[in-house]
Amino acid sequence: MFYNVISELTRQYVYKLAESGKRRDGRVLDQFRDITVQTGVIGTAEGSARVRLGKTEIVVGIKMQPGEPYPDSPDQGVMTTNLELIPMASPYIEPGPPGAEAIEMARVIDRGIRESGTIPLSDLVITPGEKVWVLFIDIHVLDYDGNLFDAGTIGVIKALENTVVPAKDYEVGEENFPLKIRNIPISTTFVKLGKVIAVDPTAEEESVATSRLTITTDLNGDLRAMQKGIGGGFTLEEVEACIEKSIRFGKQLRSLLWEKPEDVVTPKEG
Repeated sequence: MFYNVISELTRQYVYKLAESGKRRDGRVLDQFRDITVQTGVIGTAEGSARVRLGKTEIVVGIKMQPGEPYPDSPDQGVMTTNLELIPMASPYIEPGPPGAEAIEMARVIDRGIRESGTIPLSDLVITPGEKVWVLFIDIHVLDYDGNLFDAGTIGVIKALENTVVPAKDYEVGEENFPLKIRNIPISTTFVKLGKVIAVDPTAEEESVATSRLTITTDLNGDLRAMQKGIGGGFTLEEVEACIEKSIRFGKQLRSLLWEKPEDVVTPKEG
């Protein structure tokens, strides 16, 4: 992800381990790192979550306020996703405005949420054509050790799940109420280490990878978004294999992080 200077000896060592089905942290190629999630960690936010994926750690905050809809979509609310990388998260992150990496990650996470219909923008309408909810999703990276795509997606879903719409606070309703979740998308990120593909890459693995592929699937196991990055390429057979694994990993992660995923979502009326 962040192309720090890395020795060719380290690169070859990582590749050689991968070719034997091993990784520097002791995992096999098709294995996620340990993941933990806390919700309600920011008292001033409408919803929030903290995710640890191995040594990667992020905090997601949700804010909502009334605003005007876009002229070309008067019957839809507004959702915006931002990701902030701060220097304390990694020695390879420089201070300043969001770089290309942060913008790409925010867009990929946002796309998975939108295309899965997790929060249909029509749900955010207060008065059609006049007033809608503007939903801000802010992802803050506290510690970076690779794979912000998958950690970010999980963090956003968990934060949205405990979001309370501040209708009474803004005098657009009699009571505040929980935001309805319509789907639980999960993204799975793969990297190519030489000729071998591994899931949930560390920062070191990202820095030596020849290509990256992030796949988002929904609660039904349907493909919703896909993004290739870094460079290089994947064969059609490799992409198909990654899609199959992404569906499987998505199911496993939902079972791990939600006792009954199907009970979390609210079917859309009509």
